[in-house]
Amino acid sequence: MSRQIFGDVRNVDEATLAGVDAIVHLAAISNDPMGNTYEKVTLAINHQASVQLAKTAKKAGVKNFVFASSCSVYGAADDGARTEDSPLNPLTAYAKSKINTETDIKGLADDKFNVTCLRFATACGMTNRLRLDLVLNDFVAGAVTAKKISIMSDGTPWRPLIHVEDMARAIEWAVTRKASNGGAALVVNAGSNDWNYQVREIADAVAQVMPGVSVSVNKDAPPDKRSYRVDFARFKSLAPNHQPQVTLAKAAEALRAGLEGMGFHDANFRESRFIRLKVLTAHRDEGRLDAELRWNFKV
Repeated sequence: MSRQIFGDVRNVDEATLAGVDAIVHLAAISNDPMGNTYEKVTLAINHQASVQLAKTAKKAGVKNFVFASSCSVYGAADDGARTEDSPLNPLTAYAKSKINTETDIKGLADDKFNVTCLRFATACGMTNRLRLDLVLNDFVAGAVTAKKISIMSDGTPWRPLIHVEDMARAIEWAVTRKASNGGAALVVNAGSNDWNYQVREIADAVAQVMPGVSVSVNKDAPPDKRSYRVDFARFKSLAPNHQPQVTLAKAAEALRAGLEGMGFHDANFRESRFIRLKVLTAHRDEGRLDAELRWNFKV
């Protein structure tokens, strides 16, 4: 049976989950700018509602619960690649919400309820619901619309990346994972050691794919403390058949083709509907969402 149910993740009841074998929990306030703007709501949705969903899922007999966490939990970490056992240094409400959820839902795991927390690298790639508030996507958009990549930082921070198709591969593995492969409660970095880049390296890679594009660095930018390299050895060991396959060059090429194919030419794209915070703010300003980011269906 296939059903699509629209609702608020804060209000999922046990009856809705009857007969469900696995949950892939993606619903969240999805990045640092939104989390900083809506900090209280971010913690309510990303943490409290996530934990409640996991508890409800367990009661309903769901066997596998997959939580989309983030490598941003490592925060400022310039002294080597972070493993799952490394100290955590969350710098934002978004990162804190991910850690709090991981901690609480791991305790729910048992021989009938598998919990997998995928600490994803920074997402990238062309999709049907395109986001341009992601570092690689931003750089390709700048290259397509203005033949220029503007790095908002000094270019030195480290960012691990993962293509959205490879995120799906990791999720496929997690949904079917047995407790014998990693334990009933598992936290694992999801990505590839080959995809740890400094921001300037990402920009230069896009420029190589798109000749004639200039790269500028904001030398006066305050230090970006969100800098971390990540070790993905555990993921490679546990999920050898679901490893990332998309290269940085292919990801950039597909983004260019996708943007050009849709006739995208907005050089001011950082103020556009392809930036999630802008969309959320517009919904608030026009009354479609209330202060707690609940839909106002009367509008």
